[in-house]
Amino acid sequence: MEQSRYQSTDFFSARFILAAFALLMALAFASGVVFAAEKVSRLDRTELRIQDMHTKLNITAAQEEQWTKVAEAMRDNAKVMDTLTQARMEHAKDMTAVDDLKSYGEIAAAHADGIKKLTPVFADLYASMSEPQRKEADTLFRHGPRKHANRKGVAK
Repeated sequence: MEQSRYQSTDFFSARFILAAFALLMALAFASGVVFAAEKVSRLDRTELRIQDMHTKLNITAAQEEQWTKVAEAMRDNAKVMDTLTQARMEHAKDMTAVDDLKSYGEIAAAHADGIKKLTPVFADLYASMSEPQRKEADTLFRHGPRKHANRKGVAK
């Protein structure tokens, strides 16, 4: 009985891992159409995210200078990602499987670099925040904009 339960759990875990791997591969080999849609709206989405965060975090006049650095880092990151995804889209039909993986790797590395650049400027802002602002920031980053909006009862 005990062994059967573990085998069932192992089977579920293996299915979950395979499903996650399939999703990752689908994203890695996604057609340029997905990236074209991203291209059109990435910078706009970034601006909306900046405005939304500014409002939800109740950024004060005293925090504006630090906030400006955070917003600049977010915009810079979006521009880099936009450039890479545009290049990927433009070359999607001509890429080999290896080229596709390299392109995806460049995008993933740029995303990681962007987080590394955003973290210290956001940490400076976070250090200046009141306790309610910090709690809101924690919730925003923990749950993301969609989950946060739904948790608050706002439909997106």
